[in-house]
Amino acid sequence: MSPTIAVLALQGAFIEHEQRLQSLGCTTIELRQAADLARPFDGLVLPGGESTVQAKLLHDLGMFEPLRERITEGLPTLGTCAGLILLADHFRTLPVTVRRNAYGRQLGSFHAEGRWEGGAGATKPSAATNAESRPGAHGASTPAPVPLTFIRAPRIEALGSDVEPLVTLNDAPVAVRHHNQIAAAFHPELDDDSRLYEALLAPLKRAY
Repeated sequence: MSPTIAVLALQGAFIEHEQRLQSLGCTTIELRQAADLARPFDGLVLPGGESTVQAKLLHDLGMFEPLRERITEGLPTLGTCAGLILLADHFRTLPVTVRRNAYGRQLGSFHAEGRWEGGAGATKPSAATNAESRPGAHGASTPAPVPLTFIRAPRIEALGSDVEPLVTLNDAPVAVRHHNQIAAAFHPELDDDSRLYEALLAPLKRAY
């Protein structure tokens, strides 16, 4: 059996997340209405888009509190861009301070390379990428850079208790982990690097 991951499909870039998860052997379902919450799923993805619109739809459809409760109870969750804002500012399950559209209009969308901080062997990149660990100083293994695509991205400005950086850019966190929650300011679904998805799936795959 493979883990089933629910992807919030009210608005935003959810199809790309589904494709990436399916390529990693997961079954995916879409959450579009409250009735979908009755279907069994092992993890959750909150995609990019417009966080205010998504939060309003979640409230209007009666999905907000049930999802917040599941995340609080330990449901493995990945939030990207708007999903990061949902976790931090709406659900308030992720203790980080986020500033929306922090990179401004001129730098609203850009590509960069970040540093993987998740620890050697903690996750693995896609076999299809050139993201294997590279030799570092004194023969040590150094994780390959993480490709980053930012689209009108929020900035993570402060980390609360028990929040650890997973990816940094210029020493600033752009992806973090807090217990069961992983959140990123960028869009991992748009680049060929699976490390954030592997971090989400790691506890689930052990269960299977």
